Amino acid sequence: MSSGWNTIESDAGVFTELVDSLGVHGVEFEDLLSLDPDSIRALSPVYGVVFLFKWTAAVAAEQQRAAATNAGPLDGMYDEDAENGVFFARQIIQNACATQAVLSLLLNRPDVQLGGELTDFKSFVDAFDPELRGEALSNSDSIRQTHNSFSRPTPFVDESLPSRGPRDDDDDENALYHFIAYVPVHGVLYELDGLQPYPIAHGACTDDTFPEAVVQVLLKRIGRYPESEVHFNLLAAVRDRRELLREAGDEEGLLREEEKRAEWRRENILRRENFVGLAFNALKGVLAQTATDDTAFEAMLDSARIKSQQRLLARR
Repeated sequence: MSSGWNTIESDAGVFTELVDSLGVHGVEFEDLLSLDPDSIRALSPVYGVVFLFKWTAAVAAEQQRAAATNAGPLDGMYDEDAENGVFFARQIIQNACATQAVLSLLLNRPDVQLGGELTDFKSFVDAFDPELRGEALSNSDSIRQTHNSFSRPTPFVDESLPSRGPRDDDDDENALYHFIAYVPVHGVLYELDGLQPYPIAHGACTDDTFPEAVVQVLLKRIGRYPESEVHFNLLAAVRDRRELLREAGDEEGLLREEEKRAEWRRENILRRENFVGLAFNALKGVLAQTATDDTAFEAMLDSARIKSQQRLLARR
């Protein structure tokens, strides 16, 4: 297991099994395929949403401007007084943003059964400021290990490459992405982004008005990107559909939900495999007809390594 935090996918099955593994009871995540309040309301009760967007040079520059001039964000207002009533943690580790967004949402919902581990964590950091909360989260071995158990293995790492910063808007191959949470807390819609200095308040909001309020905020945010930009993802944290179906006595619907969960488990198992050995042996078998011995096969591999290094150098 890596000692750091690895990247995980923005996927309903990943997030649902992630919170299950952390001990949260009765919560699942659902993909939202359109910014339509009715689509969100149809999943009621909705605890909040996690939003994924491309982290571009323009986004980074705007955040630096807001921090340097204390001018605040483009939308909403920094709420410096919210830290005593809102769970908010600064993001210390880059790749932790997915789990941090999920926890920022769930730890602000008193109607969610967090389980022992997260209840203890929340109690432990309750008196901390956002910076110390971020440090505590980043240093939690159990949360990090659970997070990393949903990452794809990365067997090929070129340590000679420089660390990546924000990329140009059209650089999709090497783009970075960031997760944030939107959740109603104490009658206010909050944007919880660990890269910001404070929670961002977007006005009055209740659970009933959340669908309309969050859609308005998201449309403004997406509107600042070029029209060609489509790399966004939105996941809603909702009550476990199986619980609702059991209460309604819908056996057929419950069967479909259990089949969906089984498919999520299968996909998450596959995510933990890199299949490098399988691919290597398959390739070796395919080339066996042209490579008459191991020496010829090794020569082919050496040629491929050289070409790969040339491509990596060309990207710098």
